[in-house]
Amino acid sequence: MHLAPEAPTVAAVSVADMRERIRRKSHLKGRQPDHAAMAEVAPLLGPRSATGYRRDLLIEYLHRLNDHFGVLHDRHLVALARQMNLPMAEVYEVASFYHHFEVVRGEDAVPPRLVLRVCDSLSCNMAGARELLEALPARLKAAGQGDVQVQAVPCVGRCEQAPVAVVHQCPVPHATVARVLETVDLMPDRAQAVHAPCLVAINFDVAALAGHSVPAQPEGITPAHTDLATYRAHGGYQTAAALVNGEMDAEAVLAAMEDSGLRGLGGAGFPAGRKWRIVREQPAPRLMAINIDEGEPGTFKDRTYLERDPHRFLEGVLVAAQVVGTEAIYIYLRDEYHGCRALLQRALDDLRAQPPCPLPHIELRRGAGAYICGEESAMIESIEGKRGEPRMRPPYIAQVGLFGRPTLEHNFETLYWVRDIVERGPAWFAGFGRHGRKGLRSFSVSGRVKHPGVKLAPAGITVQELIDEYCGGMQDGHQLYAYLPGGASGGILPARLNDIPLDFDTLQPYGCFIGSAAVIVLGQHDRARDAALNVMRFFEHESCGQCTPCRVGTAKAATLMEAPQWDEELLDDLAQVMADASICGLGQAAPNPIRCIHKYFAHEVGEGPWPGDLPRPRNSPLAEQLPMGGQP
Repeated sequence: MHLAPEAPTVAAVSVADMRERIRRKSHLKGRQPDHAAMAEVAPLLGPRSATGYRRDLLIEYLHRLNDHFGVLHDRHLVALARQMNLPMAEVYEVASFYHHFEVVRGEDAVPPRLVLRVCDSLSCNMAGARELLEALPARLKAAGQGDVQVQAVPCVGRCEQAPVAVVHQCPVPHATVARVLETVDLMPDRAQAVHAPCLVAINFDVAALAGHSVPAQPEGITPAHTDLATYRAHGGYQTAAALVNGEMDAEAVLAAMEDSGLRGLGGAGFPAGRKWRIVREQPAPRLMAINIDEGEPGTFKDRTYLERDPHRFLEGVLVAAQVVGTEAIYIYLRDEYHGCRALLQRALDDLRAQPPCPLPHIELRRGAGAYICGEESAMIESIEGKRGEPRMRPPYIAQVGLFGRPTLEHNFETLYWVRDIVERGPAWFAGFGRHGRKGLRSFSVSGRVKHPGVKLAPAGITVQELIDEYCGGMQDGHQLYAYLPGGASGGILPARLNDIPLDFDTLQPYGCFIGSAAVIVLGQHDRARDAALNVMRFFEHESCGQCTPCRVGTAKAATLMEAPQWDEELLDDLAQVMADASICGLGQAAPNPIRCIHKYFAHEVGEGPWPGDLPRPRNSPLAEQLPMGGQP
């Protein structure tokens, strides 16, 4: 037997090959940060803790980059991802979700010197925003300001000052081309175009205004406000201190909240006292999240109160935190409220420097231009540094909320009334009301009235009473034709239904709801179909895109609503799908304007005869499509 000679042993991989393979595997995949970008980003993030940068502060870090550079350069996002030890895709998907972040690519991308935003929501459009948007680019260029970028944006929360422009962070109320050009001349760059503070202190007693209008700011954008010294001189923080120090019974405070009938004033209307009790019964640790993302078109009450007295709100926060037993508080403020953010931050700093009692942990978080974050679970996601997409429920956030903990979520105004309810008694608050309703409501009124603004009126007041008693009547040359009782989401009602009590649960039989009590008034020269199209385009722009019925439905509806004669059957089917299958309230409420037009304004969309006493439409999609003298 002959054995074959043994073959020589040959190494499959050389030592050099193995070293090269290890080197390649140790090199991260994807785009790597360059040293210059890392050096530019690091100082803006601040010192790194022993555990690294907090994941939930991603949006705050994006704001720092965006504020400093004017845009988000892709190279800086790569560097931020490395600093936070996050995948680049995760950073990019968050940055690209929010309207106030603009991601740009390439080394040569140059940010605009200033961004000029003009509100194109309903109240501002009625006041001439469209004409302003058309005129500004050419006038800026002629004035040598062609490097100022003009953008149409959704509601900026100043509907009583319509039309409104914002030069970087400085609002221009009652904007005209001349006023905007003057502001750009005075504030030629981002460092100067900021919301100026007001150093004048007043005692703002909101309870004394019950049954009245909140005084308007005659000129300027920054009203005098209550500082800490003035607030404490008038009894401020005594209730919170007594409760924290054990001198006041928490159960008695909770009972007062329940007896007052106070309901959530952000739109949902859930009884506040019941919510406190539900969260209080959950296992610790419990958290609190406060919603000041006042993005509903037509709503500006939270801003109005906050910029006049931040401490009354903060005392309500401390009382709620003590009664419910929350260990940390997160305040979510919309990015459009730059002046309010600076004011609230100063109020928090002053409170920490001179605390009336031991304070819980409080963080102020900054939104980034996403209406959907007004939905409570989407806000929770945003506070956690994620895309603001609503969560499926159950579980509810009272059980599994912020960072997975039981969470008390409240709107700003709900907490604003806590001190007065506790000190004056629940019967004081419940003692207001008309037409069988109880309590006070802060109505944000805008549109065709002489005196728009926040009206602190009895719950159950009718729109006609609101216009006549609080707004000085209709503007000259205008008669009440229609009104939106609850902002963009709340539907549209005709003038003949001007005697419905405005409150929770009174408008649903008419296909509407009061929501945050944003009342937008239309005159006889306006068209309800134009208002419906405006708000549908808003919903299309603000849909988070998570669910198909809302993402596709709002876009399809807006296109169909542009037709001179509506396809009633198709729009009704679309409305039904959106209402039944959307995840959150945005898609569920978006059909309300469609249904109201079919029900109350059929003559405007070719489904009924044109009323003989109603003026023909002017400058509307309907007018552009009709032949002269033709009937729709």
